[in-house]
Amino acid sequence: MTRKNVYELTLERIETLFREFDNVYVSFSGGKDSAVMLNLCIDYIRHNHLDRKLGVFHMDYEVQYEETTRYIDRVLGQNRDILEVYRVCVPFKVTTCTSMYQTFWRPWEEDKRGLWVREMPTGCYTVTDFPFYSKDMWDYEFQHLFAQWYHRHKGASRTCCLVGIRTQESYNRWRTIYAGKRTSQYKGLVWTCRNSPDVYNAYVMYDWLTTDIWTANGRFGWDYNRLYDLFYQAGVPLEKQRVASPFISAAQENLSLYRAIDPDTWGKMICRVNGVNFTGIYGSTSAVARYRTKLPPGHTWESYMYFLLSTLPSRTRSNYLRKLSVSINFWRTRGGVLPDDTIAKLKAMGIKIEVGKQSSYHTDKKPVRMEYLDDIDIPGFKDLPTFKRMCICILKNDHACKYMGFSLTKKEMDDRRRIMDYYTKIFS
Repeated sequence: MTRKNVYELTLERIETLFREFDNVYVSFSGGKDSAVMLNLCIDYIRHNHLDRKLGVFHMDYEVQYEETTRYIDRVLGQNRDILEVYRVCVPFKVTTCTSMYQTFWRPWEEDKRGLWVREMPTGCYTVTDFPFYSKDMWDYEFQHLFAQWYHRHKGASRTCCLVGIRTQESYNRWRTIYAGKRTSQYKGLVWTCRNSPDVYNAYVMYDWLTTDIWTANGRFGWDYNRLYDLFYQAGVPLEKQRVASPFISAAQENLSLYRAIDPDTWGKMICRVNGVNFTGIYGSTSAVARYRTKLPPGHTWESYMYFLLSTLPSRTRSNYLRKLSVSINFWRTRGGVLPDDTIAKLKAMGIKIEVGKQSSYHTDKKPVRMEYLDDIDIPGFKDLPTFKRMCICILKNDHACKYMGFSLTKKEMDDRRRIMDYYTKIFS
């Protein structure tokens, strides 16, 4: 039996999707992964002479490298005969980690038109095109609801959204593929996940490596975002070359590259979102906890946390304190799940813990109730509640406390449920 490479396996997955789904679209960012996925689908349609169009969903965040905008314009324009493009310019809320004052920003916000980094592209879709839009909506919520709107808009029987994520990129992406329930997959295909009734996401490139991406571009002569050439010339390692919203936590370290690669855009960015210039200067330093964070003399991590909180605006401080309170109560009453080796190390160090027998989560790990620690130096420390990790969240302007692994609070869940209910009523 001949072993197939990732390219051959992906073609089989794409063939399955075009056979099983009457409505297929690609979530396209202009980055290397979604670009290869789009090219794979374009080639498949052309080589097989399919009498159908491929949907393309592009969330335009306004602030991006000019090279990315040029590439998006180029690839969509060259294939307009087989593409049905939804280039979305909507002022949804987007997380920003550049400021202690501003927890989110809005691309294409009408009140900020004078500060827009560029003009809206011709033929884009705006708020008037989406009846489900709400000012309280985050970008990821819009993405989820767009899939349902598009499914209804097309009158489709089954809709599939191709998402270009690879498990190599992060543990969270690995979990997206392997930690989902089998009942949410389409016909047991591990690389699929149900979004809503008759609407699925498909991760056809989940097993590709970064080297596979560039091998495919070279072998098939596909067009790609030339920004990656500039990244390479600037000395950015292959694994860190990403096209993403420039103000999120993962982009802090490389935000200053805008100043060198795209100075015209940089000059507009620093007026667009609070704290961009500061993050451009200090984004790769310990000032924002990018590298080893040191405890100031005379402080414990707990006292340092309260000092940092005292320097924040009241609204931002309240947000962190609310999340901290929920987390402390969770670890005291319900407990987080930990592996046996971590539990053994905690006991050996004399740390007071209460170990339960079984968790309500789908895991073999045991629930452990405990108090917050100041800091601890053991493998698996990222699973443990410590004030040091909370300090890092504050220094990183991580308003959602993703570094701590926090989930949405009850209020945030209620807000999200209200948005979903709002959408359901519109189409009922």
